[in-house]
Amino acid sequence: MIPDEEFERLRPLLFSIAYRILSSVSEAEDAVQETWLRYAASPVQPASVKDFLSAVVTRVSIDVLRSARFQREEYIGPWFPEPLVTDPYEDPERSAELADSVSMAALLLLERLTPLERAVFVLHEVFGFGFPEIASAVGRSEAACRQLAVRARRHVDAGRPRFEADRREREKLAAQFFGALREGEVDGLQELLAADVQLVGDSGGKVPTLPRSIIGAKSVARLLVSIFPWLVRIDVTFERREINGHPGAIFRDRDDKVLFTLTLEVLDGQIQTIRSVSNPDKLGHVGPVADAWAVAHEVNQARRPMD
Repeated sequence: MIPDEEFERLRPLLFSIAYRILSSVSEAEDAVQETWLRYAASPVQPASVKDFLSAVVTRVSIDVLRSARFQREEYIGPWFPEPLVTDPYEDPERSAELADSVSMAALLLLERLTPLERAVFVLHEVFGFGFPEIASAVGRSEAACRQLAVRARRHVDAGRPRFEADRREREKLAAQFFGALREGEVDGLQELLAADVQLVGDSGGKVPTLPRSIIGAKSVARLLVSIFPWLVRIDVTFERREINGHPGAIFRDRDDKVLFTLTLEVLDGQIQTIRSVSNPDKLGHVGPVADAWAVAHEVNQARRPMD
């Protein structure tokens, strides 16, 4: 197999590694491109192309993450990973495992780790790399990598929920949720939400958003039902999609431009968290981005006669 064909065959794996380390689609794509440049410039053909490329994309991602951590500390409001539209049928054998590892909740847990811990955890726990390969990738001894893996696992396990929903349960609740939202059924929505459900948005301070997190089934249901009819009135639509391995939707304006994504996290038979990402810097890979300020103005104009 010639080098560019081998690289393209491994590209999905390389992107998957980089995204789980970086939580950014654009940065992961850049890391994969940098990996290709280094591979193309290599004077020798590696014994294992997969190990070589995985090591390179890991090192590139670690370097990017180290510089990105400061920017995230300065971020305005809640910070979420860039939404990744996923395909539930892409890898049937490992779809559930891969979906859980790419969920926003899982990626936010990984934010607790150092860049090295995160890289070791991703390579070992998600993709099953052995410690000899991991040691080569991150430039540490096997013993050190084992210690990093133990520490990472301890941090992740401490933050994980005790019970997680399976895919069928998630999809059933999501169908009911979006159906109730479309019909404006406050009681129907409220029944699907955990008592302490949280609705939280990531706008990066760049577009209109909720002034704070909304907590509680009644408050969240009423807020959603109060907003959605006005969005419909100005021709905002939504398309149900799997986002970060969980049920969600992409909301678009009348010109089919992306306003925001919504992701549902299901726990113990109820929707526990609803995450919205509206920061335009995080939506460009999903499609052309809408002018959220213009949409907000139009909603306000539509509501004015009713005030």
